[in-house]
Amino acid sequence: MTAPTAAPASREISGLTKVYGILADPIHHVKTPQMLNALVAREGRDGVMVPFHVSSEELPRLVDGLKAMKSLGGFVVTVPHKTAVVDLLDGVSDSARRIGACNVVRREEDGRLIGDMLDGKGFVGGLKAAGIDPKGRSVYLAGAGGAANAIAFAFVEAGVARLTIANRTRAKAEDLAARLADAVPGAPVEIGTADPSGHDIVANATSLGLKAGDALPLDASRLTADQIVAEVIMQPEETAILAAARAKGCRTHPGKPMLVCQLDLMADFLGMRSLGAAA
Repeated sequence: MTAPTAAPASREISGLTKVYGILADPIHHVKTPQMLNALVAREGRDGVMVPFHVSSEELPRLVDGLKAMKSLGGFVVTVPHKTAVVDLLDGVSDSARRIGACNVVRREEDGRLIGDMLDGKGFVGGLKAAGIDPKGRSVYLAGAGGAANAIAFAFVEAGVARLTIANRTRAKAEDLAARLADAVPGAPVEIGTADPSGHDIVANATSLGLKAGDALPLDASRLTADQIVAEVIMQPEETAILAAARAKGCRTHPGKPMLVCQLDLMADFLGMRSLGAAA
């Protein structure tokens, strides 16, 4: 008879444990709690991250309540709240203000909520870690929402030769292009269509692909085997656009590296490394 496998030891949660959250809707796909909790456990710190499933309509009420939660260290923000949360905070970094979106928020001792945006650094960092340097390359970016704004700024700062922004609502793409031009005079930015042909790197920064049956974020029939197709979505690991790109012979780059490259930045911003030791 095989001996039963011992259950893994559970972490002790006490009144001293610092609590962190992640705000999303839907929330089943998030990977940040697993990865940041593992980081905190490795360092022997007394903190835990849990999911906060909140709709767009209820977001202001939740954020207001979190200011009063003294045991809260902060929270991560993901789809679809990255843009809306900016105006609900007490302050954001200069880069988050320019981008118009925020994905990490720290609660100060006095209850103030201060935000920053790390998606762009994480996305470009993930590409570089995989040996894909955007410098001097032409890039097609699908989307003009919170993550797309951050990624667009990061691509321009990385020295791309051309950045084409395509979004279902053209006005949003034009607004992003205008802010890029204002922040970086001479930025090589243009507005595109659903056709990604003629670009070295094709990036999906929309939420299309989270759910089965979602429309594709771009015209996959125009992809060619010499292109690299990258994704921001982490779950499923292979989204419909990545599957379509792979079928075309493209090199594909999944969403997880964007988070992996942000983990240390998130942990530092949220103060996770300065927590007391776990009991």
